[in-house]
Amino acid sequence: MINIMYLVLTAILALNVSNEVINAFKVVDRSLIATNASLSATNNTIYKTLEEKLKENETREKATEWKPKADRAKGYSDLLFNHIENLKLQLKRGAGLKMKAPKPETGVPDSIQDFKEDNLDASTRLFETNGEGKKLEAMLNKYREDLLNIDPLIRAKFDKTLQFDTKPPVSLEGKQKDFTTTYFHMTPTVAALTMLSKFQNSVKNAENQVVTFCLSQIGAVIFQLNKFEPIAVSNSTYIMPGEKFTITAGVGAFNDAVKPIISIDGVVTVLNANGVAEREVIASGSGTKKSHVRITYTDPNTGKPAVLDKDIEYTVGTPGGAAVMLDKMNVFYIGVDNPVTIGSPTGWDKTTVSMSGGTISGSGSQRTVRVSAVGAATINVNADGKPSTYKFRVKRIPDPVFKVGTGKVRMPAVEFKNQQYCRAELENFDFDLKFSVVSATVYFSGANFPNVATTTITSNNLGSLDAYMRRCGPGSVITFDNVKVSGPDGTRSIDGKSIALY
Repeated sequence: MINIMYLVLTAILALNVSNEVINAFKVVDRSLIATNASLSATNNTIYKTLEEKLKENETREKATEWKPKADRAKGYSDLLFNHIENLKLQLKRGAGLKMKAPKPETGVPDSIQDFKEDNLDASTRLFETNGEGKKLEAMLNKYREDLLNIDPLIRAKFDKTLQFDTKPPVSLEGKQKDFTTTYFHMTPTVAALTMLSKFQNSVKNAENQVVTFCLSQIGAVIFQLNKFEPIAVSNSTYIMPGEKFTITAGVGAFNDAVKPIISIDGVVTVLNANGVAEREVIASGSGTKKSHVRITYTDPNTGKPAVLDKDIEYTVGTPGGAAVMLDKMNVFYIGVDNPVTIGSPTGWDKTTVSMSGGTISGSGSQRTVRVSAVGAATINVNADGKPSTYKFRVKRIPDPVFKVGTGKVRMPAVEFKNQQYCRAELENFDFDLKFSVVSATVYFSGANFPNVATTTITSNNLGSLDAYMRRCGPGSVITFDNVKVSGPDGTRSIDGKSIALY
């Protein structure tokens, strides 16, 4: 419509604004004014409905939240609508506005406005010379942002649809004209008034959309849900290998608006008619197991996604007797906690566990073994009067490897001179253990050392070697010998290392 109007305005200039064209604009303007009045009446009805919602017990809580947001939209709209109405009055005055009293025989109660409807200068002076065009453009853009900023849900709903034609269409020559030039440069007064009515219509229409949305949110949730708990249960907590058991999952206080997506052990499971997910799982292995349930749903109070997680624990028994499974390796190590899992086919109320060659602590299937001497250890399990014996080897923790920097035996001289610490590192060992360097003898030889220099360290700090390390250069050899380290099982000697610098 705006493109067509622009072409019409161009034709107006050529035709010196004929009466037919002026009358056409007046018809459009009257139609827009009538539409604006209708929208205002509709909006007023919505505001009255919001007032009533505040008085009803079922809707008071949501109305208390959303009515103030609708009132903010009304305030923004009234401010801009009245500003445009004032621009109309200024425009008419610029076109020589005079008020004439109607003739008594017409019966029209209001005075008649008389101004030069075909005046081409009034709109140019007001909107270009006086800067009201740029001001109106800025107010329209700000009005849009003000509405969208009332609530994140309003922005999500109307961000792409709420437009106010502040960016005129590209001309036939492919050029983008600015707002003021397109709508108000050398535009007849009657046409400029029509355009202003059109902007008022956009304001009223936007207000109507936003306040209607606010009203819909009050009725969107019939009852308030302010706390959610995952429902995730198994029909059995003790299963034999190969047996099936069912996991049922859902959301407490479930309703259709929540729309949960439920995954069990990473598999999305379809909801049944009651709004819960059921999945059959085949038990395997033995001991204590877990199935993870994740429930993703839309919180009806905020409209935002939420996630609930829960683990379901169950025990898989061992057919024909008890069993002991090592969690790390097939040996126990001295000086550390060795975790083990013990399964019982009869349940723990009928099962006892004891040990020789070490100590075992804990309860149920998860136990911890401590040993102190190299040799053998035995775990005894008595399940409902049926004893079982399991033997294990006991070993020392392997020796750690002495390292400086990258741990390589050849190293750039500048890299070695920047090292501040050495260390003893366990390689390829399943336990997360730490060893500390207690002492070592250090020999410096080769380039820059005519005679072998000997010194010692008493920790992993190389600070005491600073004077020797500064002398090192390509061709120097540094040997760490008689290295002693401290670990979980006490102090021991380990292999040293020679480092050749280049």
